Amino acid sequence: MKITYVYVDGFSLYHRAVKGTPYKWLDLKKLATHLLRGDHHIEAIKYFTAIVSAPPEDPRKTIRQLTYIRALKAYIPELEVYYGHFLSHVRKAPLAHPTSNKKFVEIIKTEEKGSDVNLAVHLLNDAWLNRYDCAVVISNDSDLAEAIRLVKKHHKKTIGIILPPRVKASKELLALADFVKRIRRGVLQISQLPEQIPGTNIHRPPEW
Repeated sequence: MKITYVYVDGFSLYHRAVKGTPYKWLDLKKLATHLLRGDHHIEAIKYFTAIVSAPPEDPRKTIRQLTYIRALKAYIPELEVYYGHFLSHVRKAPLAHPTSNKKFVEIIKTEEKGSDVNLAVHLLNDAWLNRYDCAVVISNDSDLAEAIRLVKKHHKKTIGIILPPRVKASKELLALADFVKRIRRGVLQISQLPEQIPGTNIHRPPEW
């Protein structure tokens, strides 16, 4: 059995796989287990995310996210959560249809920061400490390519990539991966947490 660590880019997984679907109550261990072959022993799942600020039109958004994180931590003993953060700033952007009087407009741009760096650092550090035989990365972020390249070059680890649906696969990641899996709607459907987490009062949010 391969000792396997799973590294989850939470922001990418949410926006590319489950947003707008009824499958947000996602069991990350079931998802990985369904997608991997039986010779993988999942010893750790590292989930990288950032806490969102609830917009006025959806004031319970943050509460739902925190409830989901509590459910994951209570139900999956192998899971650890690592936090980045969001930054908002004003920037100028060109108009799609500029006029003689106006070519740019000021917008508020919100970016998630830290998760990709955190993921890359943990991927490298765990390889250095020889904690896994195989690392599975749930992301399509080409910024992770250099960390993966170093893991393969210096530590000879097996690297798998799990891609969200409906995205064009990163060529940099494909070139480095030993195997690639793609998340399908059917595997999301069968990889849900229980409506109530056993032994707790944590429930799936009703508006999800």
